[in-house]
Amino acid sequence: MADIGKIVEGAEELEQPVTIGVEAYVSPDYARAEQDRLWRKAWLQAGRVEDIPEVGNYITYDILEDSILIVRTAPDAIKAYYNVCTHRGRRLVDTPPGKRNAVGKKMRFVCGFHSWTFDHAGKCTHIADKELWQGKLTDERTRLGEVRVDTWGGWIWITMNPDAAPLRDYLEPAASHLDPFQLQNMRCRWRKWVVFDCNWKVAVEAFNEIYHVSGTHPEFMAFAEFNGWARNQGLHSNIGYDAPKAMDANQQAKLRIGHGDARISTAELQKYTWEAANTNTTMTLYNAAMRLKDELPEGTPNNEVLMHWLKSARADDEKRGVIWPDVDPAHNAKAGTSWQVFPNFQIGHAVNNMLTYQMRPYKADPDKCIFEGAVYELYPEDEAPETEWEYTEPADWPPVLQQDFANMAAVQQGMKNGGFRGTQPNPYRERAIASLHYNLAQFMGTGTPRKLD
Repeated sequence: MADIGKIVEGAEELEQPVTIGVEAYVSPDYARAEQDRLWRKAWLQAGRVEDIPEVGNYITYDILEDSILIVRTAPDAIKAYYNVCTHRGRRLVDTPPGKRNAVGKKMRFVCGFHSWTFDHAGKCTHIADKELWQGKLTDERTRLGEVRVDTWGGWIWITMNPDAAPLRDYLEPAASHLDPFQLQNMRCRWRKWVVFDCNWKVAVEAFNEIYHVSGTHPEFMAFAEFNGWARNQGLHSNIGYDAPKAMDANQQAKLRIGHGDARISTAELQKYTWEAANTNTTMTLYNAAMRLKDELPEGTPNNEVLMHWLKSARADDEKRGVIWPDVDPAHNAKAGTSWQVFPNFQIGHAVNNMLTYQMRPYKADPDKCIFEGAVYELYPEDEAPETEWEYTEPADWPPVLQQDFANMAAVQQGMKNGGFRGTQPNPYRERAIASLHYNLAQFMGTGTPRKLD
């Protein structure tokens, strides 16, 4: 049990030390209640716009018992429906065995049970023996149930809540902080998913703070310091690096300057990141870092090394038709390095690449989740690779992520230990954890963090 202290009544109180009970992580009742109280109320990231480029293209998105069918209905229009036939409740589009979701192209959707047929507008256009219903099967009774859908950042978002705020309002202030990075222009380099042995919130929390780097990924400490902050941003949160005051404002909270000779350590950090994580960098950045020792003299100040590296990489990308967006230095510093979009989507952003994670419950089992990771970057026009969601066993993910996985499984087990008194997140470096549970409690009606006495 967590120590009992005064309940946190406002987000500003998350700057104080708090404790969080274990119910949200381990309780079967809590996990079941999430369906109605959380997942059917919030806006959820359901796919990329480029996954349905042509009229008739569709994808599905599943969350617990609900399956959503998302269809490109016109060159400039997307619709979303409950993926269930209105006749007898059969799922309209099945997910192929072993796949994350269904993907395809259809000009109409035919139920596999009795062949009721639906068009892109959700209207039921064919019912065998319809006259036997004695005129009672109206269009309203037979059409597919519509789900609210919108787009932002290149993603498709859905909500089953008819009373939810508009997507843009829901995403603020994250949307305004991230708009300058033009995330809609990036395309996937790889995307993987796995059913993993921990609660989805344990998985979220493994990636919404930098505090764990020295303990979980000690190899990175040979290259640079990784001290970070976390901030509540209303319904959402963001994290970033504490940067040296001498660092150029354009890079504060974004990139690491290495120890010692920054020409060497920056190259080593990029090499390790590319080979052991395959995230948060690109081959252009990697190649530019490898040239630093030849292009700059020994003793070049760290900040100048960083600026030369980025200028060189930007120029290389421009030559191949990849244009980085220009982001105001002050804005860049405030945006940090990653955003946690409530409840379960994380965006690690930069001007030329990003890393995203999404975590979802698996069959309302509090001890399991669906964990998804995707890496994006900017590509020349028509040169982005075609990628699919690949089911990848934990041992086959990049080594750095395997280190995180080891913690996630161990934390899930540790939460059940009778001697565990509740999470006590660092109020500066891990405030995003407290922020998550503060906002979860607004939906769930339980689990509000309490201030430590």
